[in-house]
Amino acid sequence: MFSISLSDHPPGLKQLFFTEAGERFGFFLMLALFTLYLNERMGFSEAETFSLYGNFMGAIYLSPFVGGILADRYLGYVRSVLIGAALMVMGYLLLAVNRPQALYGAIGLLVLGNGFFKPSIATLVGKLYAPGDPRRDSGFGIFYMGINIGALIAPLVGEALRQRVGWTAAFATGAAVLAASWVYFLLNRHHLYAADDRAAAGRRNSQSQAAKVPLTKIEKQRVVALVILSAIVMLFWMAFQQSGSTLTFWARDNTHRYITLLDFHLQPFQWQIPPGVFASIPAAFVIALSPLSVGIFAFMRRRGGEPSSPAKIALGMLMTGGAYLVMAGASLAGGNTGKVSLWWLVSAYLVISLGEVLISPMGLSMVTRLAPPRYSGLLMGLWFISTSLGNKLAGALGVLWTPWPHHRFFLLLVMTSVGAAVLLLAQYRRLLRAMPEQETVSSAPAQRPMVSEKKLRRSAA
Repeated sequence: MFSISLSDHPPGLKQLFFTEAGERFGFFLMLALFTLYLNERMGFSEAETFSLYGNFMGAIYLSPFVGGILADRYLGYVRSVLIGAALMVMGYLLLAVNRPQALYGAIGLLVLGNGFFKPSIATLVGKLYAPGDPRRDSGFGIFYMGINIGALIAPLVGEALRQRVGWTAAFATGAAVLAASWVYFLLNRHHLYAADDRAAAGRRNSQSQAAKVPLTKIEKQRVVALVILSAIVMLFWMAFQQSGSTLTFWARDNTHRYITLLDFHLQPFQWQIPPGVFASIPAAFVIALSPLSVGIFAFMRRRGGEPSSPAKIALGMLMTGGAYLVMAGASLAGGNTGKVSLWWLVSAYLVISLGEVLISPMGLSMVTRLAPPRYSGLLMGLWFISTSLGNKLAGALGVLWTPWPHHRFFLLLVMTSVGAAVLLLAQYRRLLRAMPEQETVSSAPAQRPMVSEKKLRRSAA
């Protein structure tokens, strides 16, 4: 019941899954080391590090807004993926030069490449499925596992290379894996032509009718719902992206990282976990939790009791607040400046990973489901704008890390996350009215009607 099978989905999902895994490997290898690289190799202060991290992450997720428009109107999604991945390979190679003069050029290439790649590959996943196909949510869940497979392996490889060979070898490895992913996508792109053709039809409709045909009433409701959802989820990204900044410094400075292992002669010895390794923990949890989540929701859907996507996202926001409540407790246990057990951080990552499983793939699924076809790329870009602002806020919030007691910093994230959940629940009826009815398609197995969801719709109306 809780297994995930790519064979149950369109063939193109496999290509997108492995391509995304390779791209995310390069990105998360770089991201796990980025703040340490700025602070330890480039000589940035902690405040300067958090500021550049926030600006970089904000730009990374803002660029898909422009990239989505270009893919919609001119390039197509398959071509945009190829262009974006090639630019990012060059960015990682430039970062591997390991010189201050190359830093900002590398950042620029990564931002541009991500702008082409990210909205296009996410939209292709949505275009694999016909309207109303109930496999869409689980398809995005599988796709999200590809993200986290790359995110799990990359920090481990990156830290090992950094410790034993150096920064250059670490970043060059990210470039090599992404280059292999680019070749794989190029050789198998024929599986995605049908999805790109659906997107092309939407582009033609946009160019010929967008200025002539106004949005219908239900389309307006859906656009408003996506704007509300994007604004609320922005606070999730502000909290989540602390994993690459303040939580990395917490792992380095406030965590007992020594564990006891046995050598080849079965003699115990102490090993200190490099701080960048902790960046792989959320991905490990997401990989473990995603099949369970997909299986549970499929089981509930067959019995008519699956929660709506907005309800899943609200629950995810509450989980995010709970994760930082754990970190506030860790701060108090260590007197804000001392070191505490690594299990505090591991526990917080477990809880926030539960939230991530509920928020990120569900959000992407909702964008592709609710966006009018002629504006799908534009509204996917809007989703990434909210992510961009959340990442920018994550960096801006980092300036409070040094002057504030750590427990106060984490409690602020508790309040913003829980507050976002409350706001989402306040808009729940509006969001539910905008959701399309779940339909079955000929390729999907027959399912029982979603009785509880229909009751909610009647009460929402």
